[in-house]
Amino acid sequence: MPGLIGKKIGMMRIFSEEGFQVPVTVIEAGPCSIVQVKSEDQDGYQAIQLGFGSKKAKRASRAEIGHSATAGLEVAPSLLREFPIEDGAEYEVGQELTVEQFEAGDRVKVTGRSKGRGFQGVVKRHGFAMRPASHGHPMSRIPGSMGPGTDPSRVIKGKRLPGRMGGTRTTIRNLQVVRVDGERNLLFVKGGVPGARNGYVLVSK
Repeated sequence: MPGLIGKKIGMMRIFSEEGFQVPVTVIEAGPCSIVQVKSEDQDGYQAIQLGFGSKKAKRASRAEIGHSATAGLEVAPSLLREFPIEDGAEYEVGQELTVEQFEAGDRVKVTGRSKGRGFQGVVKRHGFAMRPASHGHPMSRIPGSMGPGTDPSRVIKGKRLPGRMGGTRTTIRNLQVVRVDGERNLLFVKGGVPGARNGYVLVSK
């Protein structure tokens, strides 16, 4: 089973049959249409290209419209992503994948773009300890001395420094599917997933 493209709706809590509350992330996953099937003979690898959402005709290029029309779609998807498939798996262009391929209790991995935090210092970005805060230390959040002495007399590559934090492709594995709502195309995944609300995510087993 390849996976699905979805949109992060937000977080909430649901209650189990035993009465325990479970924090979950609600993901609107699919339905995703298969736009293209990659084969070993033609492309050198096996995968399927899924489309999610719809794009306005005036915002889609002629290439996107023609590519979607080949798959029998009336509008161009707003997002295209590839998922590898196993040997022997058969999929057809135009086939639609839904959340019905998941069940409660399944373990999935979710990939998304983490929230951008902007330029941050070492305390927030890497969890460095702060300097003594008594008597109003003037530089309590700086990284401190980092360049070795005469040899090599420079900062070693790979040193954790201030810089841009977040906004990167992030994958969280081994998340549990708590509930599947086939009518509304919703997946309820235990815990948090990368990204902000309304951000695109990839869900696969």
